[in-house]
Amino acid sequence: QVQLVESGGGLVQAGGFLRLSCAASGRTFSSYAMGWFRQAPGKEREFVAAISRTGGSTSYADSVKGRFTISRDNAKNTVYLQMNSLKPEDTAVYYCAAGLRAYSYIGSYNYWGQGTQVTVSS
Repeated sequence: QVQLVESGGGLVQAGGFLRLSCAASGRTFSSYAMGWFRQAPGKEREFVAAISRTGGSTSYADSVKGRFTISRDNAKNTVYLQMNSLKPEDTAVYYCAAGLRAYSYIGSYNYWGQGTQVTVSS
């Protein structure tokens, strides 16, 4: 069992930046690939970024490639999402998730956090 708690969301102007954190409980954090997803009002939850268990492999949605960076610190049981050059269309609730494979498919992830709101004003 893994419990995930996101933090770092907030209100930011377009062009600004935020760093989201996701703290995991338990001693098996390094056994899981981690992903970030987001869900805007009225839309389905969508893939943002994923990172492998060791951090050696990452993947991104085309919409955030070059602006967002996913990273992890297994010693701190934490995964991060650095978000730069934010746009109003990045506004959503952001969720972190843990799974066995760092895929973009939402069904690959077994554990989810409660989400943190990111709002980007124009």
